[in-house]
Amino acid sequence: MTTLARHALISGRVQGVYYRESTRQEAQRLGVTGWVRNLADGRVECHLEGSAEALTELESWLWQGPAAAQVTGVALEEGAPEDFPDFQVRRANA
Repeated sequence: MTTLARHALISGRVQGVYYRESTRQEAQRLGVTGWVRNLADGRVECHLEGSAEALTELESWLWQGPAAAQVTGVALEEGAPEDFPDFQVRRANA
């Protein structure tokens, strides 16, 4: 399996609504590794690594997020795999 990587910035009401932990749970379900964190400007940032199919499914999920989220944008760009062993919620980037 070829491991692909993507970097995502998610906008909208995505902080204080369990978005990061929900992303971690969904990533683990799909076998995606990487990380997710809040940004000081109110967005959520994540680095995703996995198969093309798993990334496509998680990227679609990012548009929805948990029930209380109101996602208005997901900006994606290709990244370089860094070989993360799992998916982590990181501390906010101030």
